[in-house]
Amino acid sequence: MELFEQIRREYEFGIGTIAGVAKKLGVHRRMVREAIGSALPKPRKKTERRRWKLKPATDFIDAILEADRRAPRKQRHTAHRMWARLQAELPDCKICERTVRQYVHKRKLALGLMERETCVPQSYGWGVEAQIDWYESYADLCGERTKLQVFAMRSMASGAAFHHAYLHATQQAFLEAHELAFAYFGGVFRKLRYDNLTSAVRKILRGSRREETARFVAFRSHWRFEAEFCTPAEPHEKGGVEGEAGYFRRNHWVPVPEAPDIEALNQQLLTACQEDEHRMIAGRQQTVGAGVLVEREHLLPLATEGMDLALTSFPTINGSGCVKVLTNAYSAPLPAGIQVQAKIYASTVELWHGGRCVARHERCYRRLQQILDLEHYLDVLSRKPGALAGSKPLEQKREAGLWPPSFDQIWQALMKRHGKQSGTKQMIDLLKLSQTYGHSKLQHAIESALATGCHDAAAVRHLLNREELRHVHCEVIDIGALERYARPLPVMHEYDQLLTAGGAQ
Repeated sequence: MELFEQIRREYEFGIGTIAGVAKKLGVHRRMVREAIGSALPKPRKKTERRRWKLKPATDFIDAILEADRRAPRKQRHTAHRMWARLQAELPDCKICERTVRQYVHKRKLALGLMERETCVPQSYGWGVEAQIDWYESYADLCGERTKLQVFAMRSMASGAAFHHAYLHATQQAFLEAHELAFAYFGGVFRKLRYDNLTSAVRKILRGSRREETARFVAFRSHWRFEAEFCTPAEPHEKGGVEGEAGYFRRNHWVPVPEAPDIEALNQQLLTACQEDEHRMIAGRQQTVGAGVLVEREHLLPLATEGMDLALTSFPTINGSGCVKVLTNAYSAPLPAGIQVQAKIYASTVELWHGGRCVARHERCYRRLQQILDLEHYLDVLSRKPGALAGSKPLEQKREAGLWPPSFDQIWQALMKRHGKQSGTKQMIDLLKLSQTYGHSKLQHAIESALATGCHDAAAVRHLLNREELRHVHCEVIDIGALERYARPLPVMHEYDQLLTAGGAQ
């Protein structure tokens, strides 16, 4: 561009001839004529060179590209994979990977394999639509790197989003996260857009029709929203929540968050969602939080009560005092042969009998495991005290950190004083007290008894009941006018003198 300007100036204000300008500047006269005709240089012609080394491989690459048309989308050849196959199957064809990449790119454009969809920007009314998706992320829970499934719901009008993490993306977690998100936004969106996740879709039918799961249909009816599902393999149809997941991961999952448990982690995520309400999305005139306040007035009201999200089954207690729920066994404090109702939630499993919850366990997502609570076996252990020392419920209680060293100390002291069987029975009786007073109070009472050098079960019971044994002090009453009846206390000095005189005689 600078050369053209110099040529034009020299021709107009300098030598004034084409030959003179060409000689002075050392350029061809054809370039001088071109510069005089236009201030902008013409585009350079790109000559296609024959690729002699690539020629033996072109048929091989074209055959691979043609075969990839019929292959699954995620199992097609990359340019690097084609080059690797060339090295293995055509060793005499010595070409670099860059040459293969350039040819593959050119052929894919020619075959229509690299066409990109043109997306039409959309506008959304207040409270009309939200988009939902799951994404994976990692966190350090109690010092251990854990893979989590994170639920995300994004309002398309305000740009606000809600994120909540679970260990597994089960249907119970999916529905529970909806209710938490509705509470966070303060209402229900009229339309929710999903991909074809199995928690909501049983079967994909023709076009936009879907056969939804019965539980999702009931949940949608309870909260009165409409569900729409994206075309398979077309994630751009819910691009709002896809972009939200990437933004939130980059800004709040980096560095890897640390928390003692998943409840504390979700509290961190909730704080991060509230912090994001202070940001302003490009092209908008108000912050996300201001949009949330406006949108809240347009949302459907929350249901008066939540829906029971539990997956229900009716197992029977076996001879080990357990019921089989899904693939795992959970203990119950009831005799064998009784049928109970099992309610499976995202994080807990509840066992019901006779209209009351008799057991609650943390849900286990591994297979063929036994989740046992020692308190459920105390009545049986009272008849079989010898089974306590090697019992699996006791082992799990130790692993969970719920069996402090003070329990072993008083157990050993009771066995030493009363014998192995009798001492173990007394220890079991002490453990039963936790059902009334709680584990922490029992532990404190045992540690207090050991601190005073007492190793007796009765002393522990006394320490647990001492609050009830305290006598109530009477309040002082103002006697008022009764003071006129007060008389001085008798004086015994004269009597003492008589005693002294009598003793002298």
